[in-house]
Amino acid sequence: MPGQKNNDDISAPSPDLGGNPSWNLGDRGTETFDEYEKEETFHKINPGSENTGQRLDIYLSIVMGFSRSFVQHLIKAGNVVNDHQIRLKPSTRVQPGQQITVTIPPVENLQVSPEPVPFDVLYEDNSILVINKPAGIVVHPAPGNWHGTLVHGLIYRYPEIGIFNNVIRPGVVHRLDQTTSGLMIIARNQQAMEDLQAQFKARSVIKKYLALTRGVPEHTEGLIDLPIGRDPRNRKRMAIISTGRESRTLYRVLWSCNNHSLVECTLLTGRTHQIRVHLRYIRCPLAGDILYGGKNISYQEMGRVFLHSWKLGFIHPITRKRLYFTQPLPPELIVYLQNTLSIDQG
Repeated sequence: MPGQKNNDDISAPSPDLGGNPSWNLGDRGTETFDEYEKEETFHKINPGSENTGQRLDIYLSIVMGFSRSFVQHLIKAGNVVNDHQIRLKPSTRVQPGQQITVTIPPVENLQVSPEPVPFDVLYEDNSILVINKPAGIVVHPAPGNWHGTLVHGLIYRYPEIGIFNNVIRPGVVHRLDQTTSGLMIIARNQQAMEDLQAQFKARSVIKKYLALTRGVPEHTEGLIDLPIGRDPRNRKRMAIISTGRESRTLYRVLWSCNNHSLVECTLLTGRTHQIRVHLRYIRCPLAGDILYGGKNISYQEMGRVFLHSWKLGFIHPITRKRLYFTQPLPPELIVYLQNTLSIDQG
């Protein structure tokens, strides 16, 4: 099969816990964020009658999840207009029936307000956090997700993170999809952030995932080495395209039953939806993945994609010690596995 190699051909090492502290899993590159985040976006907002008379800056800060000072900056910069394209003022009173258009600059420059958001902290010191992100939590604000993101929760629990890096992703050096759960590293100061970013760029961070596929891979292990880019037919999806960015996923089938396979995936690059796109390409889409797997009854049972970040290995940015973390599957995925196994045995 094109792009899929036998494990004998893999030159990149796949170390176990306690392995050599000097491994390097690849060449240049870094885990990056969506291309649309580098572009400004436009949002049309229609206030309801319950907002009548409210100050525009207060109203937009509530609706969009931004700090009031940032909203005032948007307004004063001429990024907020009414349906007649007239620039509005922070003190403008909101009226029902009007349409407000807000132009948002690239998300790297946005500011957010603290909000309580659920996530577990597995390890923390003065430099880093290692957290377990639940499925359903978006990592950072983006169109359609202005509230309740991990970034909101980080600033709420750790205000100093917002101070040292006052942008939309304070302390966040990599991310997980909304429907993916598991381990993430967060920097608590500038020195830690720069060091961790360098480790991701050098691809020396070990990132292993557990995925349940619908279908059984032709080979029990291998390397999928195929470029990924934005799907030209659907901007919400990624796809294997010749002009895409280098993308490599090492996989190993742990077991198969009832036309499902539990697969361990090691990311050698960090592209958006990489595991989901690569496994779909070998005709084994993830259970629960309606974006890449079509009609998928498992999504109704789990309410998410079966993908979990379960192992992370990296060098502590200050102590320089090699650290490893593991996080077991969450309850909803364990239940689905049990059901899959019991059906096969029945």
